[in-house]
This record gives sequence, structure tokens and C-alpha cells, in this order.
Amino acid sequence: MRNARPVVQLLICALAMSISSGSQPMNRNSILLVANKGDHSLGIIDAEAGRQIATVPEQGVTGHEVAASPDGKLAYVPIYGNSGVGKAGTDGSNMVVIDIAARKIVGNVDFGHGVRPHCAVFGPTDGLLYVTTELDNAITVIDPHTLKTIGTIPTGQPESHMLAISLDGGRGYTANVGPGTVSVLDMKARKNLAVIPVSGEIQRISVSVDGRMVFTADQTKPQLAVIDTSSNKFKTWISLPAPGYGTAPTPDGRWLVVAMPSASKVAVVDLHAMKVAQTIDVPAAPQEVVIRPDGQFAYVSCDASRKVAAIRTSDWKVATLIEAGGGADGLAWAGI
Repeated sequence: MRNARPVVQLLICALAMSISSGSQPMNRNSILLVANKGDHSLGIIDAEAGRQIATVPEQGVTGHEVAASPDGKLAYVPIYGNSGVGKAGTDGSNMVVIDIAARKIVGNVDFGHGVRPHCAVFGPTDGLLYVTTELDNAITVIDPHTLKTIGTIPTGQPESHMLAISLDGGRGYTANVGPGTVSVLDMKARKNLAVIPVSGEIQRISVSVDGRMVFTADQTKPQLAVIDTSSNKFKTWISLPAPGYGTAPTPDGRWLVVAMPSASKVAVVDLHAMKVAQTIDVPAAPQEVVIRPDGQFAYVSCDASRKVAAIRTSDWKVATLIEAGGGADGLAWAGI
């Protein structure tokens, strides 16, 4: 038995080294991705275990958002640059592709010039990757297999920062931040159908599960704009306790989860009553919301806190606070 102790000690040391180096095993069914923009890295989170298990450096540049391939194997991170939307700074011109299991960059999309690529979204029906390219006033269409540009869709507006696509893949909607407008896009014909005035400034955007409503957050007042997609016109306001930011509907279409950065809270909007049903305290500066496909959890990135809040939708309580990286922002579910 005297010889067993050194072996046990070696095993413990090996385990500690594995954990510290970020080489922990990955549960492919529960992977959440987070863009740690302050650290210039992509965080890989095991949502079931409630911890960030690895980070992948983005070569010293900053990505704000992330999209996961439908098979959960790859992450696509547009490299925006070191600026905020509409502000002075560098103009990113590429998007990196990361192998999630291997935890390394395996590809790159070169847009050819500075475009500030920001939000990447996979088309629900065509498998193509759509990326907001702000300085081109357009959405760039990428073949994710060849990593080549195969088309563009004009938004007709500057600062087209975020994109949401209806579940049938037919319509796209961009939040044009500075102009305070929403562009309506025909994704198949690749053309701009309408530009809808909303407010002096807006942020983030989402589409209801049934495709009948689009939501974007007014940045001048604590209210959420609701757009009727049948008429492509502003419909009504939903009052919020504080200005909103990222939003996401639950899969059953009943609730809309809204991050409110200045209040360090999340609002839960009842989409039947069209009003806030309750609020939830979260760490400072909540940014983006993603709902797990089974609808059991809402994940909210909290920028100033280096955390992601995992909120149970059954009782709207914070179940876990997951340590992430600096400037935790964009989220994507990669579990399969």
C-alpha cells in the first residue's frame, strides 16, 4: 500500500492540470457558447455542469456575437473590431470559424474590406449563414461549407447591427441602431421590402414563434416596440421597468424574455396579455438572451459581471450563475 500514494497523487495532479488548462471533457448535449468580447475569446460552457470549460482566443481581436452550426460542431464569430456601433474605432473585415470540440480556429471568412461584421444567423431552412455587415448597409450571405460570399441583401440603412429570421426562413428583420428603424428583408429574393421607423435609437431584435410579431427595444424610453409582420408597420409599445436590450421568445410562444442592462434585471413579458408579468434580478449589465431548445432554461449574458445567468422557465428563478469571461455578450446554443 505504501506505493499507492504516489500514484494517487500523480492522478490528482494530472486532473488538476487538465482542469486548469481548459481541456475538460465536453458534454455535447449541453454546450452553450459565449462571446467574451472583453477577453477577445469564445467561451465554451457546459450548461448542465454550470461552468465554462474552455476558451478559444480570437487572435487578439474582438467578436461580439457567435452562431453555432446546426450540427453543433462549429462556431462562427464575426470580428467586429474595437468600436461600438456607430462609434469611432477599427472596422473588422473577417469572421473566424472555430471547431468546438478541438477548441481551435479552423477557418476564416474574409469580407475583403472593413465592414464591421456583427451578427451571424443560420437560415432555418436553407442552411446558409447570414451576417450583418454594417458598413455595407447589407446582410452578407455566406456558404458555411466553402466559406465564400454568395450574395448580399441590402438593408437600405446604416448600422444594421442585429438580424432575426422567421422560423420559416422567408423574412429577415434588422435592427438599424442609429436610424432607429427596422428593415424587412425577403430572404429568398434577397431584397429589401420595407424600412419601418421605430424610435430615435433601437437595439437588438427578435421574432415571435408564429412569425406574426417582431420585437425591438427602444433605447430612448423604457419600452419595447412591437411590429406587425402582416402589414410591416409599427403596432404597439410594451412598457418596461427600464430600457430593454436583448430579447428572445420561449418555444411555446407564450413568453418573451427581455434583458434590461441599466436595471440589472430581466423582464418576462406575457405575449397573451402584452405586458410584463414579472422581473428577475441578475448580475450587472445583462445583454443577450438565448432560450434552450427544450424551453426549460433562458440564458442571459451579463457583460459587466463576467457571468451567464441560467434562469428556469418553470418558476422564473435563477438556477445557476455561470462564470464566463470579460464582457460576456453574444450567446448561441450548440448542444445537439
